[in-house]
Amino acid sequence: MKSVRRRESNWTAYAFLTPWLIGFFCLTLGPMLGSLYLSLTQYNLLSPPQWIGTENYRQIFTQDGTFTASLLLTFKYVFLSVPLRLIFALAIALALNKGIRALGIYRTVYYIPSLLGGSVAIAIVWRQIFDGSGALNQFLSWFGIQGPAWISHPDYIVYTIVSLSTWQFGSAMVIFLAGLKQVPADLYEASQIDGAGKVKQFFRITLPMLSPVLFFNLVMSIINSFQAFTPAYVIGDGRGGPLDATMFYTLYLYLKGFSFFDMGYASALAWIMLVIIGAFTALVFLTSRFWVFYGDQEGR
Repeated sequence: MKSVRRRESNWTAYAFLTPWLIGFFCLTLGPMLGSLYLSLTQYNLLSPPQWIGTENYRQIFTQDGTFTASLLLTFKYVFLSVPLRLIFALAIALALNKGIRALGIYRTVYYIPSLLGGSVAIAIVWRQIFDGSGALNQFLSWFGIQGPAWISHPDYIVYTIVSLSTWQFGSAMVIFLAGLKQVPADLYEASQIDGAGKVKQFFRITLPMLSPVLFFNLVMSIINSFQAFTPAYVIGDGRGGPLDATMFYTLYLYLKGFSFFDMGYASALAWIMLVIIGAFTALVFLTSRFWVFYGDQEGR
């Protein structure tokens, strides 16, 4: 009787897993393997793929200067946007954790940018704000400050995209806030008795207890930042302007595949990006044993 029930439960589990398995093999694994094959071919969408082996990869690493420039620009964006977004999200979460009234309303308001930030409409609004005669420069003119043409100058435009990324702090903030709710109040009370101030409490209690949440937000922010596309496409007029100052890696990949119809080359670029994201994610996982604290790991 028990074996019959066990078989029935197994079949039930398989039935619930079947849609996910179909989606994984047909919509994820299948296209991935297809793009891996295309990365080893010359394919322009019009004629059948021609096998060329690793020629696309050789050309990328030895002859493609735009690849190097776009990769360095993407690294710069990631290293700037990820810390700023996490710091801003944690600061807002700490402020909202003070037991203020109407917390749900504030949490919703602060989360809205994360829902809208990746849209084309918000990128267009951001472009208007940072235009030479936009809202930001008009505000600065009230104080007698002549602001630069933020989106027309190659030295400034990437920082407007970083600011847009920082503005999308809502999802990380909500997760930080949930983590703060799980920190035992007894720890703060005991530290106050020992004479610990707010700063020491933050670094000795809050951060260690939030380290698993910080770890999750860090990994997700790194992955999302490497895949940033819409802001660079809209603010940079879809061509990486001015002077390739917004030629992010994803934008270069898109242009290669859908503007120049070099789909084999674009597939190779995509697989290189997959390896880079995997390497950064693995690095975070490897270093997490030194700074991520889990309450069920005694003596760590």
